[in-house]
Amino acid sequence: MTAHPATAARAVTGGPREDGPDLLEHVMGWVLVAVFAMLVTQLGLL
Repeated sequence: MTAHPATAARAVTGGPREDGPDLLEHVMGWVLVAVFAMLVTQLGLL
């Protein structure tokens, strides 16, 4: 009975689901992968 008020008053810490659009981060990650792949092939490292 004493544990209930402690869990109800938790502070919001800014976890992974609270910081903006996931789609934009996903697309930007794939753009970074594509740019890195083009750089590697242009330099002849692969």
